[in-house]
Amino acid sequence: MAKSMTLIDLGFNETIEQFILDNELSGFELGRVIAEHKERYIVKTETADIESEITGNLRFTAISREDFPAVGDWVVMINYNDDLAIIHKVLPRSSVIKRKAVGNLGDIQIIAANIDYAFIVQAIDRDHSINRLERYLTICNSAKVEPFILLSKIDLIDEANLSAIIESIKARISNVPVIAISNETKIGYNDILNILEKSKTYCLLGSSGVGKSTLINNLSGINIMQTGSLSQSTNKGKHITSHRELIILDNGACLIDNPGIREVGIADSNNGLEMTFDIITEFAESCKYSDCTHTSEKGCAVLEAVSNGMIDRATYGNYLKMEKEKEYFESSLIERRKKDKERAKVVKHYNKRYRKKK
Repeated sequence: MAKSMTLIDLGFNETIEQFILDNELSGFELGRVIAEHKERYIVKTETADIESEITGNLRFTAISREDFPAVGDWVVMINYNDDLAIIHKVLPRSSVIKRKAVGNLGDIQIIAANIDYAFIVQAIDRDHSINRLERYLTICNSAKVEPFILLSKIDLIDEANLSAIIESIKARISNVPVIAISNETKIGYNDILNILEKSKTYCLLGSSGVGKSTLINNLSGINIMQTGSLSQSTNKGKHITSHRELIILDNGACLIDNPGIREVGIADSNNGLEMTFDIITEFAESCKYSDCTHTSEKGCAVLEAVSNGMIDRATYGNYLKMEKEKEYFESSLIERRKKDKERAKVVKHYNKRYRKKK
């Protein structure tokens, strides 16, 4: 039996309460998804952690994977017995961290829902990449989730190299806090603890082997998440965390761990790219043409800023690459939405006939 807690401890608020009242859902049991295992969900309520499935109707009417529950979601369900509950509805999300699904054109994979803050974790000794940081920042900015950069395993390099890396990050990313931590010595942990707030939700993002699970174990004080060592031959982290899971720390903060993300595909629909590359956005306002692509046009203020050193060339190059990915994803998304509309018509027609028969 899980430890009893209130819904407020899980992040329940007036917005959720009002939606339940407006949609006459008070008769259902309310909980938050804390784990997902191949379309089986663990939902935490005030009294227990309950294994759950979605209704057949919810599965049938889902237009895309975005309509299925994700870790962090609030759901209402019918608790048929002590072993299994049926999820009736996923409540509207306050935020969604998502990426382009690997291998599926126009598809989106939800990483976590209803997130307040994100910790982007990179191992200082092998995983450090500013280009990759900018990718993570873009999916956070698109979700309107406040990011923090955690540089882990700082006990493996000297202080001079650490300072140089932090300065290189701040030269390109000036508006995001950078925290250097060691899971061995606990350096930087006080800075993290000062950020963690009761009933707020935090999501860990990063590759395999960067120390996310060890960080959670240390913060919780118990061995919750399985951890693994680096491969001796490749120096790459072994893929340990196999599913997303929400853990509630002793101070009341909700922390979501994720499997290591190898590809951070851009699925930006809320100006995340513009927020990440705000310096380019600012110069773009002075371009001669409003539809300037910032690649070859005369009178392009961005190209001029790159030429005179006001915009870092590596930043500019990464921006162009991600902008191209975004355009390709959006064109794929249009095609997918055409198919979704066709499917929605079929579902609507089926439901209409079903109601008539009843």
